[in-house]
Amino acid sequence: MTETAHPDTVLIIDFGSQVTQLIARRVREAGVYSEIVPFQLADEAFIRLAPKAVILSGSPASTVDIGSPRAPQAIFEAGIPVLGICYGEQTMCAQLGGRVESGHHREFGRAFLDIEDESALFEGVWAKGTRHQVWMSHGDRVTALPEGFRVIGTSTGAPYAAIADEKRRFYAVQFHPEVVHTPDGAMLLANFVHRIAGLKGDWTMAAYREQAIAAIRSQVGDGRVICALSGGVDSSVAAVLIHEAIGERLTCIFVDHGLMRKDEGEQVVSMYREHYNIPLVHVQAQDRFLAALDGEADPEKKRKTIGRLFIEVFEEEAKKLERDGKQAEFLAQGTLYPDVIESVSFTGDHRYRSSRTTTWAVCRNA
Repeated sequence: MTETAHPDTVLIIDFGSQVTQLIARRVREAGVYSEIVPFQLADEAFIRLAPKAVILSGSPASTVDIGSPRAPQAIFEAGIPVLGICYGEQTMCAQLGGRVESGHHREFGRAFLDIEDESALFEGVWAKGTRHQVWMSHGDRVTALPEGFRVIGTSTGAPYAAIADEKRRFYAVQFHPEVVHTPDGAMLLANFVHRIAGLKGDWTMAAYREQAIAAIRSQVGDGRVICALSGGVDSSVAAVLIHEAIGERLTCIFVDHGLMRKDEGEQVVSMYREHYNIPLVHVQAQDRFLAALDGEADPEKKRKTIGRLFIEVFEEEAKKLERDGKQAEFLAQGTLYPDVIESVSFTGDHRYRSSRTTTWAVCRNA
């Protein structure tokens, strides 16, 4: 699977929070590249990406439960900055020798943080002795700090609402800085990646685009690629990037199943053939799909039927290309953050077998 190299990556380990993607957004808004990986795949990703800093996300889980998610112990031994957010603070403390307990006063929603001490995390944003609005969402709370940590912020329900081990550059907060309900949260995350991790903030999507195109060219070489095109954002981004990289050696297959909005299929064909000039096979399979779905009321059976037929039709068209001397060595698919994170269940069912979390992927065709 193709990868792009980012020398200044922030790795975000997702423990199942609904707002993990906002962490990545805030980091990228600060001009620093970030990648989200599910906690089940974090060990491999940590080795592969060699990040300059790590952020641990929130979670619906409880660290006091047997089998609850943990961060790779290696991140605490790598000498790089680590920021724990909500559950991330709790697992950091639990793994480093502190204590977390349940059954305390739950905080959910708007709360106020009292700044108890100066810190690099708060520098230029919050001063000692001031109070600021934050957004809380926790039932468990830290009740004892690991060795080396000190309290830098408290709230009514969390005596360790913000903590720091400046020597090891470990920081953690019980609140969520990534959400808009913590008005200064984006500046705190910027402090973490700039002041604490020392990253420049010169990353842009334009630079990423060029890196992605170069990486595709490097992997594909002189080979051909087929791409399953739906007309949605994920496959569209993949198709455009790959076409810019290898031109006419890309063929997109658009399976028109008859379940799109009126005239949407024609719009997809027109856009990719006439606007982007991308080679496109348009498969008119509406009758086949609708006949298979006729009389079926169960949503899960409908979903499986659609998925099965899509694969069958796609493989048939791929074989036609092979007979025409256009056999593809690679299969391309688009993958958005929500698809990657949500396709790995909280209990570890790896339905998505890779930790890659970008908007495109090129895999060798089996």
